[in-house]
Amino acid sequence: MKRYWSRLLTLVLVVFLGLIVCSPSSAADSLSGDYRQDTLAVVNTSRTAIELPEDSPNKAEAQTDARQKINEFVARYRRDGSVSGLNSFTTMRTALNSLAGHYSSYPNRPLPEKLKRRLDQEFKQVEAALVRGS
Repeated sequence: MKRYWSRLLTLVLVVFLGLIVCSPSSAADSLSGDYRQDTLAVVNTSRTAIELPEDSPNKAEAQTDARQKINEFVARYRRDGSVSGLNSFTTMRTALNSLAGHYSSYPNRPLPEKLKRRLDQEFKQVEAALVRGS
């Protein structure tokens, strides 16, 4: 009987841990699957993280949210042949690579003004390309 309870307890723990680890989080489902909508959401999240002052109390949270959205966006659309050739996607990928690279290499340093200007310009190009449909 002791062996039965031990196995049952082990099974329950494995199922419980599996449900916790594999449960979808709300952040993981933040992209809708609509390329245009997702692109604009990532642009807005990235702009928010970039434009917050360095002494803002929620700067770190905004950067974390931006990094997460960048990772989700790239994972979802990187191999999607229907968007990989669009001007908006290639420009967006360039901007996101620059921003994610800075966050990875220099997590405690502010974004240089030159990079901020370039990202702003690229985000505007992405928005214009989305309006045109490319």
